[in-house]
Amino acid sequence: MPRRVVLTKAGSPSTLAVQEMEMPTPGAGEIRIKVAFAGINFADLLMRLGLYQPRPEYPFTPGYEMSGTVDAIGDGVEGFSVGQRVVAGVRNGGQSSHVLVSANKALVLPESISLEVAAAIPVTYLTAHHMLHHLGHITPDESVLIHGGAGGVGTAALQLCQWAGVTQVWATASGGKASTIEGFGGVAIDRHNEDFVQVIKQATDGKGVDHILDPIGGDNLARSLSVLKEGGRLYTYGMSAAAPSAKRSLLRSFLAWRKTPKFDPLRLMTRNRGVFGVHMGTWSNEVVMVEQLNRILEGVKEGHLVPVIDSIFDVEDVAQAHHHIHDGKNIGKVLLRFK
Repeated sequence: MPRRVVLTKAGSPSTLAVQEMEMPTPGAGEIRIKVAFAGINFADLLMRLGLYQPRPEYPFTPGYEMSGTVDAIGDGVEGFSVGQRVVAGVRNGGQSSHVLVSANKALVLPESISLEVAAAIPVTYLTAHHMLHHLGHITPDESVLIHGGAGGVGTAALQLCQWAGVTQVWATASGGKASTIEGFGGVAIDRHNEDFVQVIKQATDGKGVDHILDPIGGDNLARSLSVLKEGGRLYTYGMSAAAPSAKRSLLRSFLAWRKTPKFDPLRLMTRNRGVFGVHMGTWSNEVVMVEQLNRILEGVKEGHLVPVIDSIFDVEDVAQAHHHIHDGKNIGKVLLRFK
């Protein structure tokens, strides 16, 4: 019987459920994917806590990405056949055993890329690639600071920097994850025992860095801005400061919001700095998305990009997977497996 993950209400991982559902039928221009693996992202955790927008009304099924095989095809679809291995991204509902996807949002996988690896690609690598390349136009002589360097987007960004020939890369993480950052050519900053502002200022003679990726928000975002180089770009793409634990706390969320800087356009202008807000779930230009995803798949196929999969949980253990990410235990991507 088809089944799906359901967020029943805002709260702790105990609000998650796995429920049976009716088998969806593809309409014109759609394919149905029998899902093998679906990705979990921090955005899913924030939506569960009621802290992320946009999101549907509860109850709903989360999930932005999945890999699997085509098992039904709607009218007018060309280029796909039943049994093909595919990867796709959706706005919600990806954590289901069967998902309907517009055919133009799915890509056929080369044999060299496994379904596990494919499910770890769309959100993390697209987010990192979009920031560094589509928005940032990064060049080898520039410098980068990556917050959460051992997470899904962090490890993707580190690899993209390596592929682009960027050598001045710093990344924050807990001390036990330093080897992961160093393995991808970055300089690790222990976020618990080191002040990244001082580290960056000393390493750059006070000039700062060209690109900063910040999924933390709160006062971390203000401190990131303080080490942004003239002409630099700061990308904000999350608010993990609002969810330091698995339990919902409106007070902590409010304090994180209060500490988030209110950017003054005149000050940004006079200092020649830019701030991008990035949310790939609301990005509507599908041509740009597919172009970037094709380039990422090329990088994986050629060995430039090696998605880091931390762990794979059976879909019935989805609450455990959420706890695992909340506790900061993951290095790289966490996936759900549909048997």
